[in-house]
Amino acid sequence: MAVMVGIEHLLGNLEPFVHSYGAAAVMVILTFESLGLPLPGESVLILASVLAGRGELSLLPLMLGAWAGAVLGDNIGYLIGSRLGRAIVVRYGAKIGINADRLNRVEAFFKRYGPVTVAFARFVTVLRQLNGVVAGSLKMEWKRFFFFNALGGALWVSVWTLAGFYLGEHVSDIKVIAHDLERAGAILGIGVLIAALVYGFWRLRHAS
Repeated sequence: MAVMVGIEHLLGNLEPFVHSYGAAAVMVILTFESLGLPLPGESVLILASVLAGRGELSLLPLMLGAWAGAVLGDNIGYLIGSRLGRAIVVRYGAKIGINADRLNRVEAFFKRYGPVTVAFARFVTVLRQLNGVVAGSLKMEWKRFFFFNALGGALWVSVWTLAGFYLGEHVSDIKVIAHDLERAGAILGIGVLIAALVYGFWRLRHAS
């Protein structure tokens, strides 16, 4: 309950910002969220999509801005990881809820599934925040990272934008949408994670 109240409060603070600056606001928020800051990326994107569905924002600039923010943030994270390594995350990550144990788990997942992780990382909360930094610290080829990251970002933006339009047509109270976000995000994240695991298992089986 406290988490949902926090989401509602944060959304309430961000809504005027999104109203005033539209796609630019969404781009900035998603850029910083991709760097690990505790911002509700999906919530903001859906909120903006609902507003676009009501004619208060333009859809195409919103989608392009959201995609650009997601990709930009991840690539800044990649640069930080490649230049400064995991030590910078271990040193400062605790301030935003990223500890060494969580980082180790994400790194193990990256090493096992590689580009698949990059493509679907945006759908899983912890992976989304550490996507670029971990890929950079593990020295993943930048061109490969950029391609799969851009692809995953486009898919993520499309899914949540369509969800926002649907909710905008069927739900009049944005607070009701906020109550459903965490559950929907968790279910979607689990589904994507299972799909990635199945794909990884299939690759290992056919490679042997």
